[in-house]
Amino acid sequence: MRKRKKSILREWTEVILTAFFLYLVIVTFIIQSFHIPSRSMEPTLKVRDRLFACKFSYGLSLPFTDKKVFQHHPKRGDIIVFRYPGVPYRKLSIRLIAPAIRFLTFKRINLDPHKDYIKRVIGLPGEVLEIREGKVYINGKSLNEPYAYHSVADLSLNHYGPLTVPSDSYFMMGDNREGSEDSRAWGFLERKYIKGKALFIYWPPNRIGIIR
Repeated sequence: MRKRKKSILREWTEVILTAFFLYLVIVTFIIQSFHIPSRSMEPTLKVRDRLFACKFSYGLSLPFTDKKVFQHHPKRGDIIVFRYPGVPYRKLSIRLIAPAIRFLTFKRINLDPHKDYIKRVIGLPGEVLEIREGKVYINGKSLNEPYAYHSVADLSLNHYGPLTVPSDSYFMMGDNREGSEDSRAWGFLERKYIKGKALFIYWPPNRIGIIR
């Protein structure tokens, strides 16, 4: 009877550990769920939307390293999920064990505190970006932005730049221009902070669809 109990306990332990390992692999290298907590990306994304982001859209992460292979550069207009650059970037070892510790302690211990942001890529490496009266200019040319939303009518004082986007960095903006804290507030986004590309909304049901 004791052997039977130990066998059952061992089986359940193996199932739980296997499931946890698969979960870590999926959210680290393949796909991860995120939710929208603010109005910064309205009308494209709304508060309480839940979406999936592809973790390998811009390259495959090599296990236990910060290196990627088969890298692809984000394109202008891509909506991406990233770590808020205002929080220190933890060492790789800390980032690897943090999810396990958070899971095992029921989120009471978080070795890697950070916030996930979601914005749209506007400026690419090496480009000169400027905002005049709410309108974005790239290398002196007006950018067509059908997704941009302005909550105020008078944009005569809405100016920014000009400035040059550094190499391996991006200028990010929310679609809700007056309601977004983005690169205009915290600067450029280094590539290393990118988590993945937003793919599609899966909740609520009436919002299901591909993100553009």
